[in-house]
Amino acid sequence: MPLRYYIQIPLIIILLLVIAGCANNGTLVVLAPDSDGKTGAVTVSNQAGTVDIDSPNQVTFVTNSQKSPTPPASISKDTLIALFSEALSIEPKPPVHYLLYFEKDLILTLESARLFPEILQAISDRASSDISVVGHTDSVGSREYNLTLSRNRANSVRDKLVDKGVAANHIKTTSHGKENPLIKTEDNVNEPRNRRVEVVIR
Repeated sequence: MPLRYYIQIPLIIILLLVIAGCANNGTLVVLAPDSDGKTGAVTVSNQAGTVDIDSPNQVTFVTNSQKSPTPPASISKDTLIALFSEALSIEPKPPVHYLLYFEKDLILTLESARLFPEILQAISDRASSDISVVGHTDSVGSREYNLTLSRNRANSVRDKLVDKGVAANHIKTTSHGKENPLIKTEDNVNEPRNRRVEVVIR
């Protein structure tokens, strides 16, 4: 049975369930919110007609290509879990982001240093092999100086993770120098929030 999906907003989750039964073979299409609670919209279309669904946990049912999809209806969260428990259990966890700030040079703030156990736990929970470590600086100093400093900051965080057992080949480091500040400033401004390393765990 041919179905076409026209995705209007990228952050959506579409769940499909093939319903077995003598007279009721078909496909159930459910629009579920993403991990941030956002919902997009999807158009379900076959030879007989078209239906738009654009609300959380809204569904349409398609029996065959000669019958239009059913009008949109809503199902409860409990019903959604019951129908798709197996699929939902293998859905990857969303990425986790951490910001680690530096007092100066390669010296982490005390608060940031204390985040390492939580970061390591997040890596373990996801069995992650895709970890990004991105170094940044404030705008004090030359472009070349800050590129080197941001690279050294990223490498220092990577080394701390590796020392705690994270595989080095699971970590990708990059450095932006002063080019991508969290807080935009003029040149040669000492802004603590820009002296940072971003860690993204997928």
